[in-house]
Order: sequence, then C-alpha cells, then structure tokens
Amino acid sequence: MALRQFAAAAAIAATFGFAASPALAVTEIQWWHAMTGANNDVIVKLANDFNASQSDYKVIPTYKGNYPDTMNAGIAAFRAGNAPHIMQVFEVGTATMMAATGAVKPVYKLMAETGEKFDPKVYLPAITGYYSTSKGEMLSFPFNSSSTVMWINLDALKKANIADIPKTWPEVFEDAKKLKAAGYSNCGFSGSWVTWVNLEQLSAWHNVPLSTKANGLDGFDTVLQFNGPLQVKHLENLVELQKDKTYDYSGRTNTGEGRFTAGECPIYLTSSAFFGNVKAQAKFNFTAVPMPYYPDAKGAPQNSIIGGASLWVMGGKTPDEYKGVAKFLTFLSDTDRQVYIHKASGYLPITKAAYEKAKAEGFYKDQPYLETPLIELTNKEPTENSRGLRLGNMVQLRDVWSEEIEQALAGKKTAKQALDAAVERGNTMLRQFEKTAVK
Repeated sequence: MALRQFAAAAAIAATFGFAASPALAVTEIQWWHAMTGANNDVIVKLANDFNASQSDYKVIPTYKGNYPDTMNAGIAAFRAGNAPHIMQVFEVGTATMMAATGAVKPVYKLMAETGEKFDPKVYLPAITGYYSTSKGEMLSFPFNSSSTVMWINLDALKKANIADIPKTWPEVFEDAKKLKAAGYSNCGFSGSWVTWVNLEQLSAWHNVPLSTKANGLDGFDTVLQFNGPLQVKHLENLVELQKDKTYDYSGRTNTGEGRFTAGECPIYLTSSAFFGNVKAQAKFNFTAVPMPYYPDAKGAPQNSIIGGASLWVMGGKTPDEYKGVAKFLTFLSDTDRQVYIHKASGYLPITKAAYEKAKAEGFYKDQPYLETPLIELTNKEPTENSRGLRLGNMVQLRDVWSEEIEQALAGKKTAKQALDAAVERGNTMLRQFEKTAVK
C-alpha cells in the first residue's frame, strides 16, 4: 500500500512539475549594480520581466554600493574566484576594466560565441564609441547613459524676476546673484560630480583637451592637460563666487543633489539621470537645459560626453551562463524596453530605434528636458577633445583632482596652482597605470 501511495504521489508530482528534472534547472545570473532609489526600481523590474519571459535563466540583481564600491567589489570578487556574471561599471572605469585581461569577456565576443543576433550599428554612436575599441568592437554593453545638464527651479527664477533661463556661464553667475538676493542665501547655484562637471564636461563642451591622445581613447600613454586658460578661468570664477555662496560646493559625488530637490539650490548641474528623483521629490516646477558655456570660447558649445555606466561581462563563466547573459543583453536592447528605461529613469535610449520611437510618440513635447542630454551629445560632430575619455585609475584620479579643487575653493591655493598640482599628480598616476596595463 505504501509503495502504491508513493507511486501515486510521484505521478502527481510529475504531472505538476514538482519532480527534480534537469529541464527545470534554472541557471542563475548574478548582476551587481550601483543603482539607488527610482533607478533601483527600474533594475529590479528589468530583472523580474526577463525572468518572467523565459524559464531557463534567472537574473539576480544585487546592489553593491556606489559606482567605485561596485567596481572594487567586482574586481576583488574576481580575484577570489566568485565574480558576478554581470557588473555595472561607471564610464570612467572603462580603462581599468580594459586593462584587466582575463577578468572580462568582451561583449562582441560573447554575442558571437553564443550566436545571439548582434549589430553594433543599431546603437547610438555617441554612446557606444565610449565603450568600443578603435575598430568599433563593443567591449561592454551601454546600459545607463547620461550626460551633464543644468537643472532649473523655474519657480525660483520667477521669484527672482529672471525672465530667461541662463545659457552662458556669465548669465548663470549673474542670475545666481539675483537668486541669492531673492532668498536663496545659502546657494545661488551648485552641482554634483565636481570634476565631471567642471573639468571633464567643461573641456569637451568647449573643445579643449582634458588630456592628450584624444583624452586617452587613443592610448594609455596620455598626458593630462586640463590646466589651460579656460579651465583655470572657470575655477577662478567658482572660487570667487564661493566666498559669498553665490556658488556653493556640494561635494565630490552626487550626495548633494537633495539640495536641488529640497529647493535650497535653484540652479544645479548634475547628471540627466537625476530625473527620477527630481520627478519624485521636487515640489516646484522644473526643467533641465544644456550646460552653460563661455561665449568668448571659440566654437563653444561643442558636444557633451556621456556619463553613467555600462555592463561588463566577467570572465571565467560556463558556456550556459554566458548564453543566459547574452540573452539578457538582447532582452535589454529591445526597442520598447529601451523606451521604457528612458521614460522611467531619464537615462538615454541606447539604440537609434528607441530614440526615434520616443520622438515619434511625442514624448519630448511634454518633457523636453529628457531630450536635453541627447541634444548635447549630438550637438556637433565629436572632435579629439570631445569623443570621451579613457584614463586609467580614474576613480583615484578624480579624488586627487577633487582634493586640489577643494584646496582652491578653501582659499589655500590659487586656481592655477590647484590645477597645475592636479595635472602633475595625475600624470604620475597615469604613468604607473601605463606600466601595469596591457597595451
């Protein structure tokens, strides 16, 4: 009797798919990321949607801290033999990842080996160029791309009787003084990511070099050059305006962004991907406009460069795991899914089709500020100074540059002394990286 009951139970289990079977074995794909808030919700939804769309693979997203923390955790995990399958790495970590031979699986190779349909030409070149070899081979998968924009509290401008949104740096300085007089006493304007905004983007937007060799894209033997007249003048302006808080420093990363959404800083330069939080938290009318420029700079504005991050596929995984990763990247490239990511997060669509579809749907008519970074990126054909940048040890470099900028803002060094020191110290670090990097 017991045997018959067991057989019956086994039959029922088999009918309902409870029995252990190789066909039901799900291959887990670990995805480490650095997204918080509204953007974390997007990551979770993408993973859930992919998992619901098929039964062979399960993507498991895990938040590993901010961008530098996530990259460092991934590299440490690779050395320990337990790296994730997919790691989100911010754009300035590209040179470090490229030099980590064996630690990564280039996306173009992954897609070819797994037989997934893959055409790099369907992606926006302003975005993919950053993550590709000089031959156009995609090393990593562009995921969340952004650019620097200037966020504007429209109610604050109205309160200060400012009729037009500022377009140039002198206009920003002037309007920030008016805003300060109108009650924004702690902060006329500010920004996050101090080096990205005030060195990296500033240089590209004005078509002046940050570094030789096309800002490092053409070789690890690049030499920093951002202590030129334009960059020095800009830092001098910030130092002067910091004295009475017409400009007020908000830190090295994006921890100060809440100063905009709280209504404290009415003009704020940071990533276009700040959109999700602005939409959720701002209790005022807002917009985002292109970065300001110096009107006396020849040819300005040029084009902006991307920020954000890409997905790197880590080395040492099984063919089946790689098949799952490739299928997930194909899933992410779907036009409708790209439009969803763009609308939900403010990050840019990475394919031409998604950008065209968003335009055709009239998406930018109601929210023109979401097209602002795309307009900046495609403003002019990129030059050697504005294609992007690829510098080794970029996380550490940014810390050194920030340290020197902070010295200038505190009145301990002149702007020229600070940028000279940032260049000198940075070049020493680049030469160290060059020695260890595989050419």
